[in-house]
Amino acid sequence: MKAWARTLGFRQLFTKGILAENLLYTFVWGGIYIVPFLNSGMMAEIFNLNNLIVAWLKITPFFIVFLIHNLIFSRLLFKMKYILYLIATASLIITMFGCVELYQQFNEGKIFVGIAASHDYSRIKGASLTDYQWYWNILLASAMLAANIAIKLFYKSIDDERKYEIMRRQTLQAEMDYLKYQINPHFFMNTLNNIHALIDIDTESAKDNIIELSKMMRYVLYDSSSRQISLHNELQFVSNYINLMRIRYPKDIDIRFNYPKGGTMNIFMPPLLLIVFVENAFKHGISYNHPSFIHINIKKEPLNLRCTIRNSRHNEPKNSKGGIGLENVRKRLDMLYGADYSLVTDASRADEYNVELIIPCK
Repeated sequence: MKAWARTLGFRQLFTKGILAENLLYTFVWGGIYIVPFLNSGMMAEIFNLNNLIVAWLKITPFFIVFLIHNLIFSRLLFKMKYILYLIATASLIITMFGCVELYQQFNEGKIFVGIAASHDYSRIKGASLTDYQWYWNILLASAMLAANIAIKLFYKSIDDERKYEIMRRQTLQAEMDYLKYQINPHFFMNTLNNIHALIDIDTESAKDNIIELSKMMRYVLYDSSSRQISLHNELQFVSNYINLMRIRYPKDIDIRFNYPKGGTMNIFMPPLLLIVFVENAFKHGISYNHPSFIHINIKKEPLNLRCTIRNSRHNEPKNSKGGIGLENVRKRLDMLYGADYSLVTDASRADEYNVELIIPCK
């Protein structure tokens, strides 16, 4: 039924909890009460109001049983008071239709309608549900209440699914925030070390770079709190970081950053996603004793954003720490995109390390 509702575009109607449930009951009972009216007006030469009222009176015991069960007794079932629910429901059905049977016996087959009119019960047989024997009425009422419980369980399952989805998204968002802010201290520690190294070399340049760092901190603290950020701002952030890193290292190190120069304001992506790979390239790809390079290429494709980072690779101590940034970003990518992204790392060459990230981007 949920697939049918989604296909026809009515999913929202079927997922508004108690409002949709009550709306469904209104349609069903409205239709039940309209049928005798249509029969009286279309299938009889003369419209007979008394027959219509008699038919409605026969339907009413079922409606009263449904109303009491729906508003009161069904709560006992969802509170897991099963025995009390069964006793209360059985008592309700037997009492209601026992009274109906006694009323019919007392009036010897006639039902009085209005002020003085009376009608032979047998003459309007088939006009409504209560023309059956009392035991059939009890079975029919039991089936009706079972359907009532089934509908309630259906809407409860949808409501539980909706609540679970909200909780899951909140949990994922909390985990992503944790992973994101776990990366940030590592980034700022490296950047501050860069500026510290610059102070003894060029004080004025260090001051300018502190201003640039403040802009980057503003981006991290405020702009990155959004789920999506423009590609332009993300690339500007990465460019500022690379400029700060250039200061720390010799000029003969080959650092290249190629990225789209226009059309990036209307392209959006998760914030602080690229910086981890750039950081990793600087951390492991630069050596003061050997020729080093870092080549970063960002390319916008029709449906994807492709980021390729190549950096030189040097022998590292076996106990060298690192990798937490890439591990965290992979977890974050799993949460954001599931199976819709590609992250490939290539360490097959002894002197080079490659990373290629492809993410959906419109």
